[in-house]
Formats: sequence, structure tokens, C-alpha cells
Amino acid sequence: MIVVIKKDANEKSVENLITWLENQGLRVNVNSGIYQTVLGLIGDTHSLNAELIGGMDIVERVQRISEPYKNANRKFHTDDTIVDMGGQKIGGGNFQFIAGPCSVESSEQICGIAQQVHKAGANLLRGGAFKPRTSPYSFQGLRDEGIEFLLQAKELTGMPVVTEIMNANHLPMFEQVDVIQVGARNMQNFELLKELGRQKKPILLKRGLANTLEELLMSAEYIMSEGNTQIILCERGIRTFETSTRNTLDISAVPMLKRLTHLPVIIDPSHAAGDAALVYPLSMAAAAAGADGLIIEVHNDPAHALCDGPQSIKPDAFASLANDVEKVLAIVNKKG
Repeated sequence: MIVVIKKDANEKSVENLITWLENQGLRVNVNSGIYQTVLGLIGDTHSLNAELIGGMDIVERVQRISEPYKNANRKFHTDDTIVDMGGQKIGGGNFQFIAGPCSVESSEQICGIAQQVHKAGANLLRGGAFKPRTSPYSFQGLRDEGIEFLLQAKELTGMPVVTEIMNANHLPMFEQVDVIQVGARNMQNFELLKELGRQKKPILLKRGLANTLEELLMSAEYIMSEGNTQIILCERGIRTFETSTRNTLDISAVPMLKRLTHLPVIIDPSHAAGDAALVYPLSMAAAAAGADGLIIEVHNDPAHALCDGPQSIKPDAFASLANDVEKVLAIVNKKG
């Protein structure tokens, strides 16, 4: 349930209403926007008399929310959430490029790529230290050493780093990581999500390869229910009957999620296509659709990459892509 407060409501009366609602065993999420204040009520609201609350002088209207996700719901939080990722903001009109290799292979490799993508327009560095692979015989990542190399690149360039976590037990190794990524395979690892909800660190949550948007938002809800509201949602392609691409990019997920939630939404064209030649057009489509950012795999030598070389673009191609995306954003923002 949400309670919309009138614009000129008495502050003390609003405080009294919040106290009364909390005494009913509810958690009250207060969202003060530019034009109105919305009280989001979390808990069992069935016994509340909506007509009684709606009749108060300070209340504009009361609305019951049917969707199972509450904290992530735009009805609870009408303004876009802006997430601070190590000093780089995303959401609410702030667009970000997150770029780097699929896997961290060496200090020289990640530091070199970091310098190149930073020069080309990326403000955040991605790189996998732990790699979830379909085959147990494939390269699994450098683990803690990979994180050390990422932090070296961070010190060299000043770029905040984004890397994927596989297990909550690894959290001590992520203390200096700026953004923790939850991969598609762990989107419904609910115990991991709850643990991440207790962290004071942004979470980049990827959509599962066979999950609905509501299921993605419910996974975000797991994190938010534990207190962490700094979440970036990522559409990375879903599994369909089409086999010409690695996955099928659901571009409609961007405007639909923008309607359903206040959280930032980004696109991963690299994993969606599995083909470096498709990264550019899918990135343009993402920018035109209103995405808040792109996370792109960039490698200086894709042919010899230890992981996902075919979907990685070279640094010069990323520079060209970033430049053209900025042009699309200019048009979209001007139209908006």
C-alpha cells in the first residue's frame, strides 16, 4: 500500500501518521520527491482501513499495490534512483559506460585495457576474477589474484571496478571492489542476495537467462528488503528458440522496467549477442531505448582471450562505439 501525502501537509502531522503506521507493525518507506511525498507501507496491510487513512487532511490518496515487489516498485518511489558507483553516478539522466575484459588474465592485461577504455570514455572497469563457466574444465578465473590485479588497474586509472561474486563466503575479498555483480546464474541465489542486501555497496544484478522481468524485480526485492537500495538492473539477453545469436536481447525490457521500477537499467550487448560484430548495433538500440548505461566486453587481443573472445571488441572499436552512443543520447535527451 502507498499513502500519497499532500504537497503542503503539516510536517508534524506526517510524523504522527508515520509513527502510528509503524505501531501497526508496518515498515514505512518515506520517499520525498520534488512534487509529492509517498509513504510506502511494507508488511501486512490487509487490516488497515484505507478509507480512514484517505480521509485525513494531510493525505491526497491511498492506493493498494498488487505487485509482489514493493521497494523496487516505481509506485513506491516515483523519482529515478541515482546510484553512486565509487563516485560515478548512474540513473536519473546519468549514463555510464562500464568496459573491460570478460576475465582478468594478468596485471599487464587488465591495466593496459583499463587505460585504453578510460581514455575512450568508460568511467568504470569491468573484469571477471571468478568466472561461472558451463564446463568445469574451462578457465575459472584468477580468483583473489584477479581482484588484486583489478585494484591495481583502479589505482592506475582511478576507475571504480565492477566484478562478479559467486559465493557469499568471498565477500571479504570484495571489500575494495566498488560494485558487486550478480551474474545471470545467481539471480535467484536468494541466500546470496540477502547477504548482499546487508552490504553498503552497489549491486549490479543481471537478469537470468530464462527469467521474467517480475522475477528479476523480485530478486532486487530480496536485496532491498535487507536494507541495500543501491541496485542496477542489467538485461543481458534471454534464452529463446532463436539460435543465430548466443541469447536474444530483450530490448523491450528497458522501457518496461523503466515503467515498473525506479532502479537504473543497463544493457549487456556482449553476452546478449555472443558476437563482437553485433555489439555496436545493439548498443545503439540500448541508448535509443532509454538505457542508463552499457556494460561491454573489451579485450586487446580477442583471438587469444581466455574467455568469451568472440564477443569482445577491441579498444579502438569501443572508442568509436562510445562516441556514437553519445550522439544517440544527445538526440534522445533533446527529444525528451
